[in-house]
Amino acid sequence: MKTLQNQDSEIFEILKGEEDRQLKGMTLIPSENHTSKAVLEALTSVLSDKYAEGYPGRRYYAGNEYADKLETLVQERAKALFGVPYANVQPYSGSPANLVILSALLEPGESLMGLNLLDGGHLTHGWKFSMTSKFWKSVPYHMTVDGAIDMEEVRRLALEEKPKIIICGGTAIPRAIPFAEFAEIADEVGAYLLADVSHIAGLIAGGAHESPVPYVHLVMTTTHKTLRGPRGAMIMVTEKGLAKDEDLPTKIDKALIPGLQGGPHLNTIAGIGVALNEDSEPSFKEYANKVVENAKTLAEELKNKGFKLVSDGTDNHLILIDLIPTGVGRGVFFHEGLERIGIYTNKNTVPGDPSSPFYPSGLRIGTPAVTTRGMGEVEMKLIAEWIAKFAEHIKDIKLPDDKDTRKQVIKDFRASLKNDSFYDEMRAEVEEMCVKFAVPGSIPPVFG
Repeated sequence: MKTLQNQDSEIFEILKGEEDRQLKGMTLIPSENHTSKAVLEALTSVLSDKYAEGYPGRRYYAGNEYADKLETLVQERAKALFGVPYANVQPYSGSPANLVILSALLEPGESLMGLNLLDGGHLTHGWKFSMTSKFWKSVPYHMTVDGAIDMEEVRRLALEEKPKIIICGGTAIPRAIPFAEFAEIADEVGAYLLADVSHIAGLIAGGAHESPVPYVHLVMTTTHKTLRGPRGAMIMVTEKGLAKDEDLPTKIDKALIPGLQGGPHLNTIAGIGVALNEDSEPSFKEYANKVVENAKTLAEELKNKGFKLVSDGTDNHLILIDLIPTGVGRGVFFHEGLERIGIYTNKNTVPGDPSSPFYPSGLRIGTPAVTTRGMGEVEMKLIAEWIAKFAEHIKDIKLPDDKDTRKQVIKDFRASLKNDSFYDEMRAEVEEMCVKFAVPGSIPPVFG
């Protein structure tokens, strides 16, 4: 980083600050993780300079001999890791990848089914403000009040609406996804079944979560989160998908380019390839199982301290805390207060949330990143203790219904984050523990 430091000190200082933030705090956001040094090296390689529109052997630019070798290798690694006959590794991220799939298979106005955003789904599964509900008819299904996917509703809506695509998966689902049950419903109505496993792909690769591959026609995943790769995505077609439509790979390829993207980011594809190779190692299986073990430990400790959890626990990497028993809409206080002490989470709606997404009544946390850093049972118990200690400190702060009063309460709370010595003391405790666990991409530290 000496060249950057000498040439652009302002950017250098920002990167140095971010590295310091990651080291001295902990990422409990379940969609974030830490990549390896090798992945970061691939991302910063000369591949960043090369255009490679098209596919291996079918490019629109010259000079793609090594681009072809790279993309083919990464495709093969993806197919081997997930046991599928086709993989496209070019999507820039999960949202465009889902758009590729929908545009490949749906005509404008045709219908899709996905989990409602406020129940734990994703914007691109048909949320009312997403382009996926403007181009196509969205038929959302929901969670039950106890935090389970309402499969009775899924079947009823599927029989009534006859969607062309059913999406299973989401961003805040603490329990295992019932792929087989979804498959029965999709097969009954003749729908394509798409598994969006962006959150749990690493757990699937590591054998800590059932694979959707035997049940679904298509799989989409981002390549960061539990896969521990760079910010990208993959689209895969299964043997069942080929049996339903042998042209699925061609439809996906064409929908991606020229349909929705241009030149792929070769440096990202290289980083994905490095991560997939790491994911195939026995040590990654140990990691995936440790992620789940840590999540279960943290969930139990939180319950022991009086917190209510959506679905009463977790089967994967993710925990959703229901804060409604302590007051509606308090997720913003936990989000910002825990951030102040170096514990990074995100406010989130819970099933049946009476508040809005701007002031939700839940907190979403997860264990992929802290597990990557080597934290275990002792640290999970300590994290639960810190969250409980913070909760006790703000137990009397409620979110008023009146908008003007609400603004003042939030303003006063934010002022207290700067002035209350409690937060400095807590942050010192968190930092003392966190610096004992290195951030893998900075071994040795990028900034001395």
